[in-house]
Amino acid sequence: MADPSSYRPKPGQIPDSPGVYRFRDEHRRVIYVGKAKSLRQRLASYFQDLSNLHPRTRTMVTTAASVEWTVVSTEVEALQLEYSWIKEYDPRFNVKYRDDKSYPYLAVTMNEQFPRVQVMRGQKKKGVRYFGPYGHAWAIRDTVDLLLRVFPVRTCSAGVFRNAERTGRPCLLGYIGKCSAPCVGRVTPEEHRELAEEFCDFMTGRTGTYIRRLERQMTDAAEDMEYERAGRLRDDIGALKKAMEKSAVVLADATDADLIALAEDELEAAVQIFHVRGGRVRGQRGWVTDKVEAVTTGDLVEHALQQLYGEETGDSVPKEVLVPALPDLVEPVQEWLTERRGSNVSLRIPQRGDKKALMETVERNALHSLALHKTKRASDLTTRSRALEEIAEALDLDSAPLRIECYDISHLQGDDVVASMVVFEDGLARKSEYRRFQIKGFEGQDDVRSMHEVITRRFRRYLGEKEKTGEWADGEVGLTEEDGRPKRFAYPPQLVVVDGGKPQVAAARRALDELGIDDIAVCGLAKRLEEVWLPGDDDPVVLPRTSEGLYLLQRVRDEAHRFAITYQRTKRARRFRASPLDDVPGLGETRKQALIKHFGSVKKLRSATIDQICEVPGIGRKTAESIAVAFAQAAPAAPAVNTATGEIMEDEDHVEDAAPETTAGVAEEPVSAGASDERRGQER
Repeated sequence: MADPSSYRPKPGQIPDSPGVYRFRDEHRRVIYVGKAKSLRQRLASYFQDLSNLHPRTRTMVTTAASVEWTVVSTEVEALQLEYSWIKEYDPRFNVKYRDDKSYPYLAVTMNEQFPRVQVMRGQKKKGVRYFGPYGHAWAIRDTVDLLLRVFPVRTCSAGVFRNAERTGRPCLLGYIGKCSAPCVGRVTPEEHRELAEEFCDFMTGRTGTYIRRLERQMTDAAEDMEYERAGRLRDDIGALKKAMEKSAVVLADATDADLIALAEDELEAAVQIFHVRGGRVRGQRGWVTDKVEAVTTGDLVEHALQQLYGEETGDSVPKEVLVPALPDLVEPVQEWLTERRGSNVSLRIPQRGDKKALMETVERNALHSLALHKTKRASDLTTRSRALEEIAEALDLDSAPLRIECYDISHLQGDDVVASMVVFEDGLARKSEYRRFQIKGFEGQDDVRSMHEVITRRFRRYLGEKEKTGEWADGEVGLTEEDGRPKRFAYPPQLVVVDGGKPQVAAARRALDELGIDDIAVCGLAKRLEEVWLPGDDDPVVLPRTSEGLYLLQRVRDEAHRFAITYQRTKRARRFRASPLDDVPGLGETRKQALIKHFGSVKKLRSATIDQICEVPGIGRKTAESIAVAFAQAAPAAPAVNTATGEIMEDEDHVEDAAPETTAGVAEEPVSAGASDERRGQER
């Protein structure tokens, strides 16, 4: 625990201007990012009597070891920089909204020649129109199924589309009238794009135009005694109205707005957002956050706006944003939203009428979300805390191991030996910290020696980063990168877990001792009886089978094993797919495919002359000579063996062309049940 006065800037050092500041801990990790209209006044508020600070602020300033700042010209720039740094550094003391699921969107891929309607999750892509988010994917599919009667836009995947183009036959939707079948030329690309644009217009709320047009066409068809066509149009109108009924009108005048409501207590806050487009609720989403810093409702609203619109531009930012409380500095936030939209955005609190009533509905959803989260979270927090305490007690640690690193070695009969490092913080996996290693010090199979090498390499890097940050030197502390970001391996764990028994634990402890590290605990978890081994002990520590601590160690060990074997299989698959063409400088995937397509197989390419290779489009004589040299230097490929019959397959094409046909990095081959069991035993 640091004394804030030890790193307090000298009087007059801090400028009286807008800016963004960062607090760092003793390992140079950024633990808090904030912005201020006046850096001098804001930072001075942190360096006062600790008893006057909020408990969470007090914890932050005593955890920190230094503070730095960046001056900007406007408060809007400060808001943008704060959002960028929070996203980059993921500070532990900043408010971060989290969600336990990825919300589905209805997406129209307007960036393709034939736009496709589909359900999408994850990061948004350029050139794709999004509608939502929705609470459930089935809600999107029900709506799309109704709308395809009127707007028969393509919904098939690229593979299905190409197959229909090749065969000249559309899929089932093309036959029943729910796809315009552009794959077989029933409509032109321009006509299909117009259908997609009409679909998007309807989804944005411009529904009246299409219904009136269909009603007019139905009347004309009836007058012309085209009763079958009139009946189809009647059904189309019914489908559109049914789709509209799924999202009732909640705001008049076709309002486009987002309503944000909060429910909070001393420890946590839940935010709910209703997306209203064309007066109808088109989507809903929510987040929950731990209040790790002293924040007001206005601060929570500001963080929610950053999270919601930080990556959005254009119409994704609505004309109106309704909130329960305004940020302390509302003008910069409103100006930032206006810049992202490209036109004026109104940020305000609804006072009366339909918008006030809808806001109350959103608030009720937020209260329900917070209550549900606490019901789910209570047991989870209790369980993880108990697991860490049980591990600390069983291993005789001074405190609960908040950061655990686990290492595992993987290979297949001594080939492709690799290792994995997984990280659990506060009992939860932190996948951004995972690392993987190739064993470089020796050839062959030796798990103990491999473990010693991996631990040595990881903690040698840690000591190197520690030395670079100046923790061992007197004077000014330096930065590890030009932009101030710490390098990898800069943070030590409280506990190192190795997958294995007494020999592996001894190797890990010996590696740490050789580096002079004595403040990191080591243990091993043996698979056979799930025993916990400690360095130097002749007998293992046996945790009860019902122990939460044992269950956490098993999860950490199993995750390390999964990560290691995945990497090992990927490496092996890459080796199986290796080709002499890989060694030709400047020869990319496109020209490789062109070569194989031209000659039909690698065998024929190997026997081709330089002049024949030059006939391939894009291949010059110099490249052709390099290809010929690469094949001449390469060892001949081993013949393929049919493992079912033992027959040697003389045709080399089978060998070369079969390599890419692998799954999960393992070549497909028929094996008996006994052989499968033996192979699983050989692969670690």
